[in-house]
Amino acid sequence: MEKFEKLTGVAAPLPVVNVDTDMIIPKDYLKTIKRTGLGKGLFAEARYREDGSENPDFVLNKPAYREAKIIVAGDNFGCGSSREHAPWALLDFGIRCVISTSFADIFYNNCFKNGILPIVVSSEDLEKLMDDAERGSNAILTVDLEAQEITGPDGGRLHFDIDAGRRQILLEGLDDIASTLKSDAAIASFETKNRSDRPWL
Repeated sequence: MEKFEKLTGVAAPLPVVNVDTDMIIPKDYLKTIKRTGLGKGLFAEARYREDGSENPDFVLNKPAYREAKIIVAGDNFGCGSSREHAPWALLDFGIRCVISTSFADIFYNNCFKNGILPIVVSSEDLEKLMDDAERGSNAILTVDLEAQEITGPDGGRLHFDIDAGRRQILLEGLDDIASTLKSDAAIASFETKNRSDRPWL
């Protein structure tokens, strides 16, 4: 998994509450278990018209936001089903960070497992960041995970809190297996002692 240390990029405003995983990646795209190629389906029902052409009014289709790396979203982002395809689609499109006042638990956990940083901020801070994100091509934010800070286009800084263990997982780029293997020596030691203490197992 790619490390997440510091990210600088365009932030796309998505001031919609209760964005569910079906909106993030519709069920039609769930036929694959590959993590690549899903970016084309990200927000498909909002990004495309019925004839398959782009909806020019959707934020990620606007020229200033086509290369967005960050989404600033409304409350309760990622609610609905537990589909891991949602963070896969975000990552495949190029989104590495989502900022909101709240996330659905399963989506929040899946983000960390896939190298995406979900940041929870206060309503007041979200309002400031949404204002920054609405500046089009000038909507550049820098997210520093080490310092736990978000820097806006005018240089203003906001602090965010994050669980220390999850923070370290992203900083080191560890998936579940790699995280477990960090304790390989301790696991091997336990297994050796366990075989000695309980040979009948």
